[in-house]
Amino acid sequence: MRSKLFVPASRPELFDKAMASEADALSFDLEDAVAPARKQAAREALAQWLASPAFEAAQSLHAKKIIVRVNADDTPHFAGDLNALGGLPIDVVNLPKVESATALCAAAVQAIAAGFQGEFLITVETPRALARAAELADAHPRVAGLQLGLADLFEPLGISRYEPETLRAVMLSLRLGAGCAGKYAMDAAYARVRDADGFRAEARLARSLGFLGKSCVHPSQIAIANEVFGFSADEVEQARRIVAASREQDGVGAFLLDGKMIDAPFVRRAQDVLRAAGGAA
Repeated sequence: MRSKLFVPASRPELFDKAMASEADALSFDLEDAVAPARKQAAREALAQWLASPAFEAAQSLHAKKIIVRVNADDTPHFAGDLNALGGLPIDVVNLPKVESATALCAAAVQAIAAGFQGEFLITVETPRALARAAELADAHPRVAGLQLGLADLFEPLGISRYEPETLRAVMLSLRLGAGCAGKYAMDAAYARVRDADGFRAEARLARSLGFLGKSCVHPSQIAIANEVFGFSADEVEQARRIVAASREQDGVGAFLLDGKMIDAPFVRRAQDVLRAAGGAA
């Protein structure tokens, strides 16, 4: 999931265009992108489209991971989202503004009871949630990963959103928290849609810290995310060599390859690279 494109659920005219994009995943947004007065209409539009033959045909051509960002569980809109969308072909429910394992599990139970069969992606967007990242990642077996929400995290505290030193600290904290439970981390959206260089730099920072991919708020950002979070032919070939060499060692814990010591963490990373690149690990 190198790229995840946000699509307002209140804009059904964008649904087919988003499906035809190069994004790995589409995140249909019922929360911040939809005004309260339009939430019911947005639910109905999204539910109708996900149940339609047009969506099924588009999915057979483009094979997108379908994510829905519902409203926070402590709002009156949460139950409406579940009632409208339960049982539809949704791969991931994105739960926003969750701050405790107890609240997360309660929301997950409600979603599962409503008919959601997929995974959960938890947006970490408050100081308390960031401090509890490892707890949230491990709170429920269907939690697949954590995602940064920087606007809600930074703006109330007056923290500059685009300072690399600040971003690095927060990204690393989230990635380590997700890693405690063996879950992935997704990077935040980048609101400056005309600043391609800034988006690329932030994506590269996230990639260097082990993030799986980046959220996109505009189609122009998709190609950059796919490039940055993809794996080059050289990276894939090196991963293959590490995995092959480890199999030849027949139980040896550490070995040399090209003058570098390789042990279990490097082998696991090479296996992850091959899986992500679509090769056998």
